[in-house]
Amino acid sequence: MRKTGGSDLPRSPRRQCAPVAVLSVLLLATLLATGCRTYRDQSASMRDAWVRGDFTRAAEQFEKRADKKDDGRDGVIWHLEAGASLRTLGKYAESNAEFDQAAAQIEEYERKARVRVSNEVGSTFSNQQNRPYEGRSYDKIMLHTYKALNYLALGQVEQARPELIRAYQRQQDAVAENARRIEKARDAEASSPDQVQIERARRDPQLQARLDALNRPLEGFQFYADYVNPFTVYLDGLYFRHAAGGGADLERARKSLARVIETAGGNPAVTQDLREAEQGAAPERVTYVILENGRAASLNQERIDIPIIVADVSYVGAAFPKLEFHPDHLANLRVEAGGNTYTTVPLASMDAIVALDFKNEWPAILTRTLISAVAKGAAAYAVNTTARQANDLGGLLARIGTAIAQAAVNIADTRSWSTLPKEWQVVRLPTPADRVLTLRTPDGRAQRVNLVDGRVNVVYVRAVTSSGPLVIGQFRFR
Repeated sequence: MRKTGGSDLPRSPRRQCAPVAVLSVLLLATLLATGCRTYRDQSASMRDAWVRGDFTRAAEQFEKRADKKDDGRDGVIWHLEAGASLRTLGKYAESNAEFDQAAAQIEEYERKARVRVSNEVGSTFSNQQNRPYEGRSYDKIMLHTYKALNYLALGQVEQARPELIRAYQRQQDAVAENARRIEKARDAEASSPDQVQIERARRDPQLQARLDALNRPLEGFQFYADYVNPFTVYLDGLYFRHAAGGGADLERARKSLARVIETAGGNPAVTQDLREAEQGAAPERVTYVILENGRAASLNQERIDIPIIVADVSYVGAAFPKLEFHPDHLANLRVEAGGNTYTTVPLASMDAIVALDFKNEWPAILTRTLISAVAKGAAAYAVNTTARQANDLGGLLARIGTAIAQAAVNIADTRSWSTLPKEWQVVRLPTPADRVLTLRTPDGRAQRVNLVDGRVNVVYVRAVTSSGPLVIGQFRFR
């Protein structure tokens, strides 16, 4: 005889589905949330150490993260950070090893365009940070610039030549790369099934007002044309004038120095170098003091609701990247030598380079973000419609879970090379007879430098903040 106890009663299909729905939603929300920390959050401890002047700790953490993420979508950015921080410690060979790994991954992405296509699909339904970080134009230029400087610091002068040539090529490639980036975003929008809603959102005046406010810090910059990095071009000019030989090298030096003045203005050191190059005059004993100063603009995020009406969606929004600038840097360095005082003068702004790259990429960022927001909104609508029809606890939790999942994946791509400088300054002076310099900061701190033997010397100073330590390195062109 069948018992009528509750444990033996047949369960309704709806009641059987509820635990499954609950578990599925919770699992989905957990998985989405665990993979959705921004790069800014992931790198916070390293950046804090960097700003405090604890370069050893920053380098150790960057290097450890680069080793862990080597084959992942963030491998390039971690290797770039590790390379720059190791360079600050004077570990030039180790720094170049990190840059080599970043360069190899960048070239692999460039060879395999299909990798980018497959990851675009995944990022549409998750977040833009799930796209592989392939390196921005200025990353690629600075990677080879730093490698050249590392070789010079190691005394391997000839090895710097191909790196400077590669940096020049990267600047030439940047314009075409940006055009392809914008065209790709336009193609993605044109093929989207939600094109009408994307266009409606783009034209919304409230959204436009928020986005205009987001990008207002970009106003007022004097941008350099065609992705030129004046510091890289200046280093090219110095190298081919002082460390190379032959008429072709000297002509290259002249053109590079002229290009710096054309793009960044008449810095006194550059003007004097160009005048001597045009006259064919060999310099007497000369010393350059180069200040790599402050912190480059970095990316944060701001969440903005997208004004797209998709019925019954609990959460429709988007996270947009925004540039943040870091004003704490040295006004200049005073250099005391041979009874005279000289002052470094601005040469190139990395902030302007980063800002121009961001401005040029913005149409693609906006398009990708709108496509993703609309697609996720439509998907949420489908889930919520099905869950509402269930009309039980499982359905309710599914709808709540949808909102959680939407919020979890709503993060912007904040990956940017945070150990780059804000600017470079330079001063040129006759090498004093006693070969001793005193570097003095605006707040009165002084540091003595004994120049290495050489006819053309370079003192390279890294200052991350106005009150932090000065990291001083030297090399010679001849």
